[in-house]
Amino acid sequence: MKSTLYLFLFILFSTNLTAQNKRPQEPKEPFNYMVEEVSFVNNKANGIKLAGTLTIPKNNVQPPVAILISGSGPQDRDETLFGHKPFLVLANYLTNNGIAVLRYDDRGTAKSEGNFENATSFDFATDVEAAINYIKNRKEFEKSEIGLIGHSEGGLIAPIVTSRNDDVAFNILLAGTGVLGREVLESQAWEMAKKSGATQVVLEFNKSLTNKLYDVIIAENDFSKVEAKVKDSLIAFKEDLVNKESPFSVYVTDALINQVSGMGKSKWMCTFIKTNPQDYLKKVTCPVLALNGSKDLQVLPKLNLGGIESALKENPDVTITELEGLNHLFQTAETGLINEYKTIEETFSPTALAIIKNWILERF
Repeated sequence: MKSTLYLFLFILFSTNLTAQNKRPQEPKEPFNYMVEEVSFVNNKANGIKLAGTLTIPKNNVQPPVAILISGSGPQDRDETLFGHKPFLVLANYLTNNGIAVLRYDDRGTAKSEGNFENATSFDFATDVEAAINYIKNRKEFEKSEIGLIGHSEGGLIAPIVTSRNDDVAFNILLAGTGVLGREVLESQAWEMAKKSGATQVVLEFNKSLTNKLYDVIIAENDFSKVEAKVKDSLIAFKEDLVNKESPFSVYVTDALINQVSGMGKSKWMCTFIKTNPQDYLKKVTCPVLALNGSKDLQVLPKLNLGGIESALKENPDVTITELEGLNHLFQTAETGLINEYKTIEETFSPTALAIIKNWILERF
C-alpha cells in the first residue's frame, strides 16, 4: 500500500532514467542530410542562449520546418529518457523525408543557458518564440512554413505560442493536454495507481491526499503562501484521520507531508495546475494534428483528445487520432506503465512517424 501512496509523486514529472537496452531506431552517422549545431538568444529571458541541432534536407529549397518542444522535466534536445532519444529518431525520420527540424536543449539543461527550476510553461513558450525568430532570420528558410511539434507539456506550449503568433503554420500535438492541468494530474495518478493494482479505497485515499495540494494551489493567488498552506491542510488531514481511527493515518508521515507541501514551492506546478489549454487552443487557426496512444496513462487519450477537439471545433483543418496500443512515448506497449518504457526496444512507433510525416507533406 505504501508504494501506491507514493505513486502519484513519481509520475508528476518525466524521469530521465537511462537503460542499456537495444535501441534499433537510433540513427547513426553518416546522415543523408545536413546537420548543424546552432544557438539562438531569447531576449525575453535576459538574453539566455539556447543550444540545439538543426537538420536540413539536401537539395530541398525552402523546406517546411518543424520545431520540436519537449515534455515536462529538464530535457535535452533529443528528449533523452529511459535510454531512448525520441526527438533524435523523429528529427532523423522527418529530415530524411524533406522536412527540416530544429530541436534544442531546454533552458538550464545540457548546453543551454538559463534557469529551468523557476520556469513555467509560459517561460518555455518564449524559448519557442526565440527558436521561431531564429529560423525566420535564416535565408534558406525565408519562404518556408514553420510549425511546432510538441510532446506532452510541449503539446500545451505549442498552442500557447501559436495563439499569439500568426506566423506559425501548423501544430502537431503528441500526447498534448486538452483539459485543466489539475484534471491531467488527477486522472494520471488515478489510472497509474489503478493499473498498478491499487484498490478502490486506496485510489480514493490518494485522491483525497492530493486534493489538499491542488485545492490550495487553485485557491491561493500568492505563490509564496502555497507551501505553508498545503502543509497546514495536510496536518489537519492527518489529525482527522487519527480522530477517525483510519488505518491510512500511519501513511501520512511527516516526511510525506513535507514532500507534498514542498511541491507548493514549484512555480511550474502551481502554474500548470491552473492552466487550461483550451483557452489557447480556441485561438489556434492553423492546421492541427493531435495524436495520442490508447495506452497512454500519463495524458489520458479520450479525456485530453476530447478536450482538444472541443476547443478546436471552429478550426477547419483538425485531425485527431487515438493510436491503438501506443503509450505516452508513442512506443508499442503492453501496459502503458512507466516501468515498461525502458524495456521496450522501439523508440517511436513507425506508424506514428508516418502519420506525422504524411500530414505535414500533404499540406506544405
